[in-house]
Amino acid sequence: MAVGPGPKADGIEVRVLSEHEEFRATLGVQMGVWKFSEVDQVPPRILSVARYIGGLILGAYDGEQMIGFNFSLPGMKRDGSRYWHSHMTGVLDGYQNLGIGYMIKLKQREQAIASRVGLVEWLFDPLQIRNARFNIEKLGCVVKRFLPNQYGITSSPLHGGLPTDRLVAEWQVMSKRVETAVSGGAPSDRQVETTIAVPREIDEWRANDPERARAVQDRVRREFQHCFGKGQAVIGYERTEAGGAFQLGPA
Repeated sequence: MAVGPGPKADGIEVRVLSEHEEFRATLGVQMGVWKFSEVDQVPPRILSVARYIGGLILGAYDGEQMIGFNFSLPGMKRDGSRYWHSHMTGVLDGYQNLGIGYMIKLKQREQAIASRVGLVEWLFDPLQIRNARFNIEKLGCVVKRFLPNQYGITSSPLHGGLPTDRLVAEWQVMSKRVETAVSGGAPSDRQVETTIAVPREIDEWRANDPERARAVQDRVRREFQHCFGKGQAVIGYERTEAGGAFQLGPA
């Protein structure tokens, strides 16, 4: 199965990590991307354990400098099927908007297919418009679950002191939907019944007007819980003049 073409960044290589020195290098990326305090960083010893038990750690390199990474844990569903939980994916400032995050995800998909792992899941913030569109439109994920305040209040300024509400991205890496998405196509059978809007000012409000940002977050949480309770799923995402909008329809 093809893994699909993606944008290229000259000189950037994405490779599987296996050495302790490589795991230690991820700390600089974690600090650079999320500005975590030490308590919220994933330590190298956990990455070593994750690799040992069947997980995946990827690094994106510009020469000898690690400029991005991905960390996936192995998991098992109740039916006994294997999957990967992709816990972290990040690219340093100065290397963003070059398609490097996409390169990392395509490498992850390649490794999943080679390892006969059909499902990769990860959590993402519904208020992050660009990331939501990337997950749903560029990668072909479907979303059926909402997790309120999954990580609690963290030390990252990117979270703005708000609850860490998360959606669960389901990436069926060998599905026709994903194959179409990573090949640059779009699903032709969408039945959109509901939309959930996120205003483009949300990042500014999170930094400078937390009460307003919290009101948006509360509204988005209620709408997702209502729609998922009716059996709908996120099947698309569109950019709008006001920001972005999740498209929901039959799961």
